[in-house]
Amino acid sequence: MNASNIVPAELRADVEILWDYQDPRHELRPCDVGVGLGSHDLGVADHVADLFHQGYFPGVVFTGANAPTTAERFPRGEAVHYRERALERGVPDSAILVEARATNTGENIELTRELLRAEGVDVSSLLLVSKPYQQRRAYATAKKIWPEIDVVCSARRMPLDDYAYSIGDAARVINMLVGDTQRIWRYARRGFAIPQHVPNEVEAAYHRLVDAGYTARLLPD
Repeated sequence: MNASNIVPAELRADVEILWDYQDPRHELRPCDVGVGLGSHDLGVADHVADLFHQGYFPGVVFTGANAPTTAERFPRGEAVHYRERALERGVPDSAILVEARATNTGENIELTRELLRAEGVDVSSLLLVSKPYQQRRAYATAKKIWPEIDVVCSARRMPLDDYAYSIGDAARVINMLVGDTQRIWRYARRGFAIPQHVPNEVEAAYHRLVDAGYTARLLPD
């Protein structure tokens, strides 16, 4: 592990607060379909494959086009690369649908719903699989856009340092954590997601990390 993969000691407590907050700790249960939300993290596809083999859902939708942070890594699109990874991990092609147009979490949900309806798949529950720090926002977005559906969120469970090492850049992980935390209340105010409780210690940790310069993923005022 090199220095770029290590969360700075002076920031660790605040980063851990945001890391823990973003995990809603949903209890896994079988759902009608698993949905892998596209991102730079190929571990999402690995986790989807693991959950499929454990019997949590009979079919999978991978959703996502590209963002500026993923175009180089996944030139054929996030969902396409996720599908290829799932096939390598033993998920049968017949169990996978690909939605390759979405460019944000709202579109992930909307276009997945459209695809499932077009395919004639009856859905009353979703198991959303995402990056660890996207779970809470993914849940809030899904419940706003598709309120009648039962939503369970999951991500790879791993310590913060292990995740930073897997990504290769702790600063990037911290910036993403800060940005996703801001989006919890900002998207609710804009009507993009349902409101969620933000504890005082989470808000305080967020502001300290912003003051420390982790602003690369913040939305403008």
